[in-house]
Amino acid sequence: MKTKELVYAALFAAFIAVLGLIPPLPLAFIPVPITAQTLGVMLAGCFLGKRMAAFSLIIFIILAAIGLPVLAGGRGGLAVLVGPSAGYIFSWPIAAFCIGWASEKIWPQVKTWKLLLINIVFGVIFVSLIGAPVMALITNTSIWAGLLGAVSYLPGDLIKAIIAAIVAMQLKAISPIEEKMHNS
Repeated sequence: MKTKELVYAALFAAFIAVLGLIPPLPLAFIPVPITAQTLGVMLAGCFLGKRMAAFSLIIFIILAAIGLPVLAGGRGGLAVLVGPSAGYIFSWPIAAFCIGWASEKIWPQVKTWKLLLINIVFGVIFVSLIGAPVMALITNTSIWAGLLGAVSYLPGDLIKAIIAAIVAMQLKAISPIEEKMHNS
């Protein structure tokens, strides 16, 4: 990986940590709060592309694992990574990779609505399909109840998907994906 790519990955890991400073919204009926950090996951994929996006989220998870308070609410440490949020957090590098992969595929004909659709499929639905069942298993509830509870995240996640698609289109000219397409 080139120095520039490492810098981008580190910057996005830091950006996602900054999004964790926005206070999480706890829900009374589900142990995983609503956070702004999935916005960073989606934006990383749309802007960085598959490799750098996944790498930035791996860096982020390592920072959380060593105890840095990078997760929403100032959380960090191994306990968080085996708690109810674990499935969501561990889905992030995969989701970012998938968003980046799909974004790279459509890049020559990229449109905001295409990025929005990619974000919804991989940044909203995929993350919930991984996170909710893991949360249910950890909290000893039914997977169906976990998936049903995850529906409460949909309005906010859809807003984050829209924001990520719009911002990625605004930054298209300086995206590493754009640079990669011109160098190919």
